[in-house]
Amino acid sequence: MDIDKLFKVPKIPTGGSKRRMPDAPPPEMLKKMRLASESTPLVTSLEPPSSSTAPSKRVATVQDADDDDDVVGPTAGENFAPGNDPDYFAEEDEDGRFFGGGLTNEQKEILNIFDNAGTEQVPDDSEMLSSSGIKKLLLRLERAANKNQAQRTKYPDDPTKFIDSEADLDTAIKALLPLAQVPNVAYPLLVGSGQLEALVGLLSHENADIALDVIELIHELTDEDVGEEDEDEDEDPEQREAALKSLTSALLDLSILELLVDNMTRLTEAEEADRQGIYHVLGIFENFVGSQPPLAERLVLKTKLLPWLLNRTQSKTHDENRSYSAELLSILLQGSQPNRLELGKRDGVEMLLNVASQFRRRDPANADEAEFMENVFDSLCSALAESEIKDLFLKSEGVDLMVLMMKDKMQARSRAVKALDHAMSGSAGTEACKVFVEASGLKYLFNAFMGKPLKRPKNATQFSAPEDTTHTLGILSSLFTNLPSDSPARIRLLAKFVENNYEKTDKLLDIRTSAQTRLTAVEREIDAEKEALLKAAEEIGGEEEDAWYLRRLEGGLYTLQTVDYILAWIIMEDDGIRDHVRQMLNRRNKSFLDVVSTLRIFRDNIDEGELNTSEGISQREILQHLIAFSESC
Repeated sequence: MDIDKLFKVPKIPTGGSKRRMPDAPPPEMLKKMRLASESTPLVTSLEPPSSSTAPSKRVATVQDADDDDDVVGPTAGENFAPGNDPDYFAEEDEDGRFFGGGLTNEQKEILNIFDNAGTEQVPDDSEMLSSSGIKKLLLRLERAANKNQAQRTKYPDDPTKFIDSEADLDTAIKALLPLAQVPNVAYPLLVGSGQLEALVGLLSHENADIALDVIELIHELTDEDVGEEDEDEDEDPEQREAALKSLTSALLDLSILELLVDNMTRLTEAEEADRQGIYHVLGIFENFVGSQPPLAERLVLKTKLLPWLLNRTQSKTHDENRSYSAELLSILLQGSQPNRLELGKRDGVEMLLNVASQFRRRDPANADEAEFMENVFDSLCSALAESEIKDLFLKSEGVDLMVLMMKDKMQARSRAVKALDHAMSGSAGTEACKVFVEASGLKYLFNAFMGKPLKRPKNATQFSAPEDTTHTLGILSSLFTNLPSDSPARIRLLAKFVENNYEKTDKLLDIRTSAQTRLTAVEREIDAEKEALLKAAEEIGGEEEDAWYLRRLEGGLYTLQTVDYILAWIIMEDDGIRDHVRQMLNRRNKSFLDVVSTLRIFRDNIDEGELNTSEGISQREILQHLIAFSESC
């Protein structure tokens, strides 16, 4: 990502309604300012003036400079030249060429006068960010906004009358950016002063540059890391969070989200300033949803943000805003069922599949585009949690597209496997399982299952091989759950574990051994923690048990459960596979009882009625039948 593009580049004044530099002071004013600033004359009088009324003759001489003093200009010791340029006062030669600072005498006089006029009046950061300094900044903003509004109302057709006040307003808004460094002090003052409402009102300002200034300011003020750069040791993080929450609540009361979405249609990304403005708007939405997740539904259901994001991700040219749009879309869909259903109503599934298809025959050009591709697939996978979206995915030929991506073996193959895992799970995925087998998906699925991890360039987002294996196992699990018994599709699936001398079955057992090894290490850690708690006479409650179970799942138990679920199916449906698995387990000092033990843990931790099949049998009932058969072997 190009960091330079994240910051707003100041516009060059071009006249009209743009900001312009103030006019230079007239020569008469410069003369007066120069006379007032002169201190040590170069010509001194050796004879004091006579005290009589009659004029006296005075003799004046020029002081001799030291022989070794070659400095042209003020006497030594004076810090007169801007930047201490030793050639600042060098004269031009007779041909008009200069060897000094390259400025005319008039320009030098102007710079010297401003140099002596008073850098001492600029307040330091501590003074500006104090309570009194912040109040001055807010008062300055109020006056600038009122003056600009008054002049725009009085001279609506003459921009030259209000351009100076507009420049002052721009400066006053940007002067509030440092308030993010001291949220504990600044935010209560900003909310209580009434200027927050004035700021939000400026989003509708006739000059889009003023609205962009406000957007940048709100983005900075609502960042979740405000105040952490210069964090004081004595500062209370909870107090900082409370200050940020008060600010965001006040902004929400002013309908900030709706106003920002309306402003997005006003901006044209062909211009750099507007493009960065869009980036800041997306950042504001992420800040709000990150601090208050329920706001995701307000953004999707109460504004026109979702259609905008979907259209933006379909852009043929990739840039930061396209990538950010896909990321924000993924966030909005992640934990909200209403948002996922709204995506289906907006034809979002078809749009996401169109974007994903761009990576069927080519890999992302760089890491940023690889992240964009991942966010598109993550959005699709989140939406596939709903049965309605699975139907739309099937109607849009999403299963066929994912199978083709698996065939082409580009970087998108891993994401296609993940999408299929979500699309084929549960009873709503039964039809997708049938279509998958009909589309020759088994061939490419087992190629991925048996083959080496896909090689990826260094600049690509890295997807772990264990993650690919997990989703492949998930697809196999869904196929055994959803494909009808004795159907041609199920027979084809079972035959895959028999062909080539049971090589797929052996691969399944190898994955089981690897998962068991990882799980054993995690269980040792958990046992040590339990022992430490018991020695400390602390009770082990349900929260601790739940946390340990999640650690086991992440540490290999989930993979082990899925593998043993598949093993239980294939040993129940084929005698040859059963004998082979028994033999291979014996070589590892294992038996079917180890499979049964895993399935019992799986059954005991599954919700009643979860993952019902198309035949109306719950997942718990299926597990109970598999356990009973495996025990009898």
